Amino acid sequence: MKIFKINEKDNVVVALENLNQGETVDRITILQDIPMGHKIALCDIKKGEKVIKYGYPIGSAKEDIKRGGHIHSHNLKSDVAGKLTYNYNPNFAEITPTEHKTFMGYKRENGDVGIRNEIWIIPTVGCVNSIVKAIENGSKQYKTDNIDGIFSYNHPYGCSQLGDDMKNTLKHLSGLINHPNAGAVLVVGLGCENGNIGELKKFLGKTNEKRVKFLIAQQEENEIEKGIELVKELCDYADKFTRTPQDTEKLKIGLKCGGSDGFSGITANSLVGSFSDMLISKGGSTVLTEVPEMFGAETILMNRCRTEKLFNKTVDLINNFKGYFMKYGEKTDENPSPGNKDGGITTIADKSLGCVQKGGTAPVEDVLNYGEQVKKKGLSLLQAPGNDLVASNALAVSGCQLVLFTTGRGTPFGCPVPTIKISSNTPLYNKKKTWIDFNAGQLLEDKEVPELTGEFLEFVLDICSGKTAKSEMLDKTELAIFKDGVTL
Repeated sequence: MKIFKINEKDNVVVALENLNQGETVDRITILQDIPMGHKIALCDIKKGEKVIKYGYPIGSAKEDIKRGGHIHSHNLKSDVAGKLTYNYNPNFAEITPTEHKTFMGYKRENGDVGIRNEIWIIPTVGCVNSIVKAIENGSKQYKTDNIDGIFSYNHPYGCSQLGDDMKNTLKHLSGLINHPNAGAVLVVGLGCENGNIGELKKFLGKTNEKRVKFLIAQQEENEIEKGIELVKELCDYADKFTRTPQDTEKLKIGLKCGGSDGFSGITANSLVGSFSDMLISKGGSTVLTEVPEMFGAETILMNRCRTEKLFNKTVDLINNFKGYFMKYGEKTDENPSPGNKDGGITTIADKSLGCVQKGGTAPVEDVLNYGEQVKKKGLSLLQAPGNDLVASNALAVSGCQLVLFTTGRGTPFGCPVPTIKISSNTPLYNKKKTWIDFNAGQLLEDKEVPELTGEFLEFVLDICSGKTAKSEMLDKTELAIFKDGVTL
């Protein structure tokens, strides 16, 4: 098989390998050399006509395109507009419940379940980044077999921020402090910052003083020594937690895609969508984010909203993010990533229609603002940008114990929670074994979606039970916080 048609309505196919000008594939004569992952016209397409992929328009032809021709940036333009008015046309089916499974997790005193039992040292302000690192290094001696690691995090924010920008930082830090993967947390402030510990506590809510401790560096004669002393106490607390069997209904898993290629919507995103439906059928929850990569595919999600109220929240989610783009003079109809384009993705709708595959077919049960916690079972949508680091961090902040990250290009980054990298193609998996955890490229070879979904579920449950993800073998301690405001 050299080409792949995704939907019966499509007037394009995707090249599964590099194709040469003049060769004939499935009775289509290839008119130009076409790179793997790129689109080929199935029929003559007139200038101005819609190009259809995934069963939906991904743009309009800028010129007449002949059958067998290469379709990409040179002859396809985006049709995604700015803010729009939408109508609610419900179109979803319920996910049939299936037998639940278990994994080995850490049950917390508030009923939440973590898949790691780590000590986190979190700064309120970038001024104390070096201090929290020194506390981490001095505390390693107190790690026990029941503690999966001691990690300090760093970020450049927390001071000289105003309004909603400051609130985003405080919401982000609060979400991490309350995260179930953290057995215990030390919060370190400087003392004079805008986002000081007093302000942070307004977002935190009530905390267990045995689990969360606070240190204001300006008030201590030796803040590093005091911090190490507090981490020792936190280790004594966290050491009492052990892995026990936990139901899949306790899982909240984030869904994210990075640099894509022409296979992402066919393999990796499709696999994750199938997994999402399977986990939801077993009582679990998933969260789909990166709002700009819903542009052009938003009506699919809107019509899957369980209620009209959720539909209206999704309209606001999309239009408000478009407004954010427009406020800075940016267009809403472009796919800015060179990597995406190299891989065969042409327009933002092309990217988005592949991106939303990760959400499977489940009804949308909730729409979350940045920093808001997951509350509903099933599929939620989360406000966050497409940026890999910011969006993955946002999923962690909302309470996801794990992030599934699909990629056609590869990336080594990690965030505070295990971040499973799923390749869209086998060559990437074989080349980057130190980055990629799971190969969805098998779907183009010898595996069917149901079979591979079952294998992937078991793989994810192994990670939840303590198996190390590739991202955890590299540094995961730099926080990426969504910023939109003035710095004094």
